[in-house]
Amino acid sequence: MPTQLDQILAHTLLEVKARKESADYAGLERKAALHTPRGFRNRLRSVSETGPAVIAEIKKASPSKGLIRADFHPAALATALQGAGAAALSVLTDQEFFQGSLADLEAASSSVTIPCLRKDFMLDPFQVLEARAYGADAILLIVAAHKDEMLSDLRDEARSMGLDVLCEVHSREEMERAVNLGFDMIGVNSRDLRTFSMHPELLFEIALHLPAETVMVAESGIRSAQEIASLRAAGYDAFLIGETLMRQPDPAAMLALLLDREYSSEF
Repeated sequence: MPTQLDQILAHTLLEVKARKESADYAGLERKAALHTPRGFRNRLRSVSETGPAVIAEIKKASPSKGLIRADFHPAALATALQGAGAAALSVLTDQEFFQGSLADLEAASSSVTIPCLRKDFMLDPFQVLEARAYGADAILLIVAAHKDEMLSDLRDEARSMGLDVLCEVHSREEMERAVNLGFDMIGVNSRDLRTFSMHPELLFEIALHLPAETVMVAESGIRSAQEIASLRAAGYDAFLIGETLMRQPDPAAMLALLLDREYSSEF
């Protein structure tokens, strides 16, 4: 029986095929050339030397929770989150399941100086071109969605365009695949993408086995400064936080609270 991840990937392939058939490749390439990648991995590494590096995620909805934020303005959110201390941003661009778009990415990226991750189900090199054209500085690759050859091909395509890659894993086996393939930035997601169930203990189990030189990112279910401190002590450099921020009336104020920073709300 197909899992939820299988269904999402199948739909994404159809969407990408349709966009490729009508794409203005020359226009996308010109647009991509106008964006200079801002060094997503280096930014996380630099910020993590003195404190937790938070990747603030801008998303409107999710398959497991439905609508998360009705008052959704990516540019305003991006500006406020940068002001509250976000090291980087993650912007959902999947439309069918997360109600995101490439326009959301472009709006957020053009409003800030910090680097942005395109958060989507990346299955085709065409999506890498789209990512840079719309202002991304990094892409997400999900190990569970690919065989090793395709993971390597998409990583190489991203790097050829100057984009960093956050490689997402959900088990120790997937982590070992990512390490063996040479990924230098690995996100451990405590949410099982096949069932959307949460397994927070996974973050600590996998942390024991990641190479020291890898930039480690903890993903999903992070709700407090205490959790950030515990995960940082376990070896994580960065923390991708979305729903905890997006459900708040003032997401930037919540981020400042998580980072123990003063923040004058203008949201």
